[in-house]
Parts: sequence; structure tokens; C-alpha cells
Amino acid sequence: MSALGLNEHHQQQALNFIRFNRYKRSQRLKGLDHCFQDLKDSRLYEDTYTVDEVTEMLDGLLTVCRSEMESELLNSSHTSVLLMRQMLTQAEKWHLKIEADISELENRELLEQIAEFEERELTLGGSSSAPKPKLAPLNETGGTALLQMEIERLNGELERFQQRSKKMEEQVNAVLREKNALQEQVKQLGEKPVATMDSATVSQLESDMKKLRSEFNENLNEKISENRVLEINLTTSKHQLLRVKEQLELAEKELDKKFRETAAYRNMKDMLTKKNNQIKDLRKTVAKYEPSD
Repeated sequence: MSALGLNEHHQQQALNFIRFNRYKRSQRLKGLDHCFQDLKDSRLYEDTYTVDEVTEMLDGLLTVCRSEMESELLNSSHTSVLLMRQMLTQAEKWHLKIEADISELENRELLEQIAEFEERELTLGGSSSAPKPKLAPLNETGGTALLQMEIERLNGELERFQQRSKKMEEQVNAVLREKNALQEQVKQLGEKPVATMDSATVSQLESDMKKLRSEFNENLNEKISENRVLEINLTTSKHQLLRVKEQLELAEKELDKKFRETAAYRNMKDMLTKKNNQIKDLRKTVAKYEPSD
């Protein structure tokens, strides 16, 4: 077990979510830095200010920072609910009921363990340059692993049924060969009295053969029906897997769309646009003073 009390696969999922939150946190801090820099560039151009002017600037900065933090906290809450919804959806597909202990969210000891785990697993400088992680597809999670195990189990049962059916066919064929041999023997004897086999014995043999053939047909029909049910279950499982993949793609697109709608993304986009415009202006200015050939 890992430091979080999880297996290796689930620990990796937790690490991916921690990395995603660290990336979001670094982007929000950049947004706050941008708010302060905007204040410096747009308002701090005089040597002295009155108390009212300083108060006005601080109030404006507070309003912008408060809006940024409120937007980020709201987005973080919704992102956590979205992740929890994915876990609950996977549990419901397997008829499981998951309970969440909300009081554990304020357990300082567990929070410190997670903080230590984050510091140990992630580098201090790697979060700012890390690319925006994507949610792992469900075909790599436990839900699909269980589905794959169920498909393999059904295939194993189908193979066992086929082997039993083949063995029963061989037994019936052996009985039919024995019957044909007896019929040939009776035919060759003709009207001769036979001391070792009378008409009652032949009738009994024919009755036994009819009974064996009837039982074989019943068992064969039963196995064919079971095989058909297994094939239907296998097809249904494959369709469920395709639906899960489709839901994953929709969830990824929705998450990417919500990220692009956040204030941090817009601020970063505006800042990049401003920087690009400044670079273009500098290039034009430099080009004016460069000597012509």
C-alpha cells in the first residue's frame, strides 16, 4: 500500500488530481500577480498620493482580487464535484454504493499526509511549467478492468460449455456407432434364432437409444440457449464499454470548455496578447533605427 493507503493504480489517480490542482493554483497566482502589475502600470505614475486616492486604488485591487479568488474557489468546487460524479457513476454501473465521510475533509493529520505526499512526489518548480493534465480514460480505470474480467469469465464459461458439448457429441456418436453395429448384426442374422439376443433385448436397446438421443437433444438445445445468452451478454458488455468511452470524451470536452471560460485563462490570454503587441511595437521601433543596406 502507498503513503495514502491506496494501491498503485489509485495512488497514480490521486497524484494526477494533485498535479492538476497544483497547475490550477499556479495559474491563479499568476492571475493575482497580473492584477497587481496592472495596478502598478496604470495607476502608480505619480510621486505622491492622497489618502483617498490610495484608498480608492486599494479598494479597486481588493475587488479584482476578490473576484479572482471567488471564481477560482467556485471552479475548484465544481471540478471536485465533477470528479466525484465520475467515481459515483462508475460505482453505480456495478451496483455499488459509496459513502463519503465529510468530517474527514478537515482531518489535519490526513491533510498533512497529503501535503507531504505532494511535496515528495512533485518537484517544487515543476508545477508552473506542467501541461494541463487530462483525465485518465475509463478504459484504464478499475471499472473497465472489472468489465474486462467479466468478459473474460464469460468467454471461459463459453469455452467450457463448448468442450462439454463436444464431449457429449462424441459419446452420442459412439452410442450411434454401437447401435448401427447391433442393427447390422441383427440384419446379418436374419430369421435365425439367436440365443444371446432375443426380441425383448433388441426392443430394450432401441428404447435406450431413443432415450439417449432425446436426452442428448435436450442437453444440446440447453447448451445452445446458454451459448446464445452468453453471446448476448458479451455484446451488451461491449456496448456498455463503448458508452463509457463516449461519456469520457464528453466529460473531457466539458472540462476543457470550463477551463477556457475561467477568469485565469482569460487573463493569461489578454496578457499574452498584450505582450505580443508590445513585441510587435518594439520590432517596428527597432526597424526604424536600423541602418538600411
